[in-house]
Amino acid sequence: MSRPNKGGRADLLVEIGTEELPPRALQRLAEAFAELLTVALTDQCLAPAGAAVWFATPRRLAARLPAVARRCPDRVKQRRGPALAAAFDGGGAATPAAVGFARSCGVPIDVLEKLETDKGSWLVHRTVEAGDSASALVPQCIEQAIIALPTPKRMRWGKGSVEFVRPVHWLVVLHGSRVIPCQLLGVAAGRVSAGHRFMGEHRVRICSAGSYEQDLEECGAVIADFARRRQLIARQVQKLGNKAGGVVVADPALLDTVTALVEKPHALLGHFDPAFLEVPPEALISSMRDHQKYFHVVDDKGVLLPRFITVSNIRSTTPGRVSKGNERVLQARLADAQFFWKTDCRQPLDSRIDALEGVLFHQALGSLRDKARRLSRLARQIAQCLGADPAACVRAAELCKADLVTGMVGEFPDLQGVMGRHLAKHDQEPVAVARAIEEHYLPRQAGDALPSSTPGRIVALADRLDSLVGIFSTGEEPTGEKDPYALRRAALGIIRILVEKKLDLDIVELVDSAADAYTVGGHPISGAVREQAVAFIMERYRAWYSSAGFSNDEISAVLEAGASRPLDFDRRLKAVSAFRRHRDAASLAAANKRIRNILRQATDAIPRKIDSGLLTEPAEIALAEALIKSAGAVTPLIGRGDYKEALRTLAGLRSVVDRFFDEVMVMTDDTAVRGNRLALLSQLGGMFLAIADISLLQQG
Repeated sequence: MSRPNKGGRADLLVEIGTEELPPRALQRLAEAFAELLTVALTDQCLAPAGAAVWFATPRRLAARLPAVARRCPDRVKQRRGPALAAAFDGGGAATPAAVGFARSCGVPIDVLEKLETDKGSWLVHRTVEAGDSASALVPQCIEQAIIALPTPKRMRWGKGSVEFVRPVHWLVVLHGSRVIPCQLLGVAAGRVSAGHRFMGEHRVRICSAGSYEQDLEECGAVIADFARRRQLIARQVQKLGNKAGGVVVADPALLDTVTALVEKPHALLGHFDPAFLEVPPEALISSMRDHQKYFHVVDDKGVLLPRFITVSNIRSTTPGRVSKGNERVLQARLADAQFFWKTDCRQPLDSRIDALEGVLFHQALGSLRDKARRLSRLARQIAQCLGADPAACVRAAELCKADLVTGMVGEFPDLQGVMGRHLAKHDQEPVAVARAIEEHYLPRQAGDALPSSTPGRIVALADRLDSLVGIFSTGEEPTGEKDPYALRRAALGIIRILVEKKLDLDIVELVDSAADAYTVGGHPISGAVREQAVAFIMERYRAWYSSAGFSNDEISAVLEAGASRPLDFDRRLKAVSAFRRHRDAASLAAANKRIRNILRQATDAIPRKIDSGLLTEPAEIALAEALIKSAGAVTPLIGRGDYKEALRTLAGLRSVVDRFFDEVMVMTDDTAVRGNRLALLSQLGGMFLAIADISLLQQG
């Protein structure tokens, strides 16, 4: 038991001051610190009265937790003694048991109280234990949160053994306006924080937890609120983009990174030589965004302008000089990009194909040149299956890896495919070929865009199938969480392309085609490996459709039917999901489960055909007639993939199926009759299994 105390509440502020923290991890670390600190305080009965607020700058992680109690609630401890019947005699006098219990508690008998329960009455002794103070508990809560922070690497500094993301230089722990004395991470807690390195006071006194942001900004020139700095940067760069005569592209990830690099942002406009615009814009943008953390500017048509915006951590008295310095740095990077582009353009892309012979794809699977040969063969076969123009697909497959040996991709690895498109366009390759070279890398990750062109989809499928089948043949398939070749992502990409782009291809046939391409190249793929690859791809259904909201039993029901065409699987799954909401679905699922159990336990050979002469019971005659009628309606529906209507038709069998199980003994002693009834159930189950195994649908 616990009861409130009168210690009051106050906001709790914890700030850890460090050397510059890794910008990409900053926001995640700050959020986690606030959350972990909240959990630790709650476990100690010091839960804050509201949500924690986190702060993060390059040199600090901080959290403010509202209305944290100054002391834990008092605890009422209760010790139970002898039953009342044994504690007092008939005259009401205390027995030795009661006297001994009172003595052990250190109190007279009249202080003891009575406890009434459903199981009887006892003597009890109650005492109040004062709750621990926040001053005693908060330090260990902070330490617990620090230990649990999701930091991939920690470092040591100085001569001590303390470890943290970066060296720690100060610590602020305030409960209201009072410092909670403690020593953590090698430093003593106080109320003195550090201001901006160049623009504010080096030592900033924090008056109270509630004045944290104001004290830091007014005295230290630091904006502690990450979200506020981010909004300020967004406004500043948009304003300068308009001033430059265009629109700034404020990529959210870049905004987060820049926000994590500055404590008080000041945006500046810069320019670069328009001559650099002859270089593919993706390379210029990569130089600005990825290398220099600059924002680029485009016109109203999305065309790159020779402008950029940088965000400085200081307000310079000579901003022009700062801009010029940034322009000189960018000039050097853009000059490199221009050199590589001009050099690459001197050599046609198709002349680089032979150079792929020197680039290893896999020790057991040959070079990228070998892979390009297989992709060409596989792309042709897929194109023929889809009725697409094989010429564009084969040409794109031949060229799709050629840009990997260019100077541009050597300098900008993330632009593989993109540079291939630009170089193919420069060589006057067909537009469809150039686009497919870039698109065959799509999707790069979950939720990414898919190839928009048919050749792009075909080469994307071929590339993933080739890698997956080849790696499986080497015995290096994914195990547990390890997936060094990203085969799970490749398999999911295959399914997404086939389903979302409505390409009605069979996984088994695709895997066989990919395996045959290896066989032609002198690396035969066994049937076992082919089956393993097919099963691996089909198992990705579960992950993808689960994330889309389909239940596990629905997915299992369709998988059991062996649907190896992803587009067909998609139709079946959506039909099963709709069917389970039908009023007769639960009864039919239970009946199918019963059918599966009966057929599984049957030891007789089940006839393939039903002998109408052995049908004697009205209920089995009715079921046989209903099966014939339903088969005539369902078979064409299944043939054209209308599984929803097929299941609605089969739902009409519920009454005759229920009647059959109520009135007919399947496992009769007559062998011929028993076999005929098993054949009847086998055909009934088979009609459903032609769509999905609905016996796997869970009830309720």
